[in-house]
Amino acid sequence: MSDNKVTDKKPGSIYLIPNLLGETGPHDVLPSRVFQIIKRLRYYIAEDIRTARRFLKKAGIPFQLDEVSFNILNKHTLEEDIPGFLSPAFEGNDTGIISEAGIPCVADPGSEIVSMAHEKGLRVIPLTGPSSIFLALMASGLNGQSFIFHGYLPVKPALRYNALKKIENDSAINNRSQIFMETPYRNMKMVESILSVCQPSARLCIACDITMPTEFISTNTILGWRKKKPDIHKRLVIFILQA
Repeated sequence: MSDNKVTDKKPGSIYLIPNLLGETGPHDVLPSRVFQIIKRLRYYIAEDIRTARRFLKKAGIPFQLDEVSFNILNKHTLEEDIPGFLSPAFEGNDTGIISEAGIPCVADPGSEIVSMAHEKGLRVIPLTGPSSIFLALMASGLNGQSFIFHGYLPVKPALRYNALKKIENDSAINNRSQIFMETPYRNMKMVESILSVCQPSARLCIACDITMPTEFISTNTILGWRKKKPDIHKRLVIFILQA
């Protein structure tokens, strides 16, 4: 229906389903309620259908994946198609939103449809799960009371230099942690930029492969990192800087 209204059914809820951060067992990082919910959902909004199907299979859903309907929400999704993704909920079906990794709507395209769900009066229910951003901050020893997440910094060296100087200055003035990330194959270039731009006394947390067997989380001064650079090429990394 074009007006997203159903008169004889109670609308379903929108569940925000946490995904895994990498190759780890679902039962190692997800609470039991997540499994209770996904064992009955048949409708999902996902960033990538292959990732979503792989996650549901790994989590042990008690039915065939052919019984599950997916709508894909990513940078290629047409804006006019998004409202229709809520149609199953208006028809009385609980619907899940699954991120590519971690929790939905944080550094993730899901927030737009969640905002739309609120506007339409649907109940939105977040479920607990792993977030590389927040787990890194927890383990960093840096300021968890005041922080800012920048996402990806510029790729071009001059723009990256300016961005790093700006966030270092902001950290020094406002005493807040600066969180950012990089594409795995550019990690070492990012490290080199940070170590060349930032003050020796600034502290940097490098958090790699969080929740996975290869997890590595360490905080050191820029001077300390200059003496021993970590090998984090092609690994999933969160950087946290505090001047």
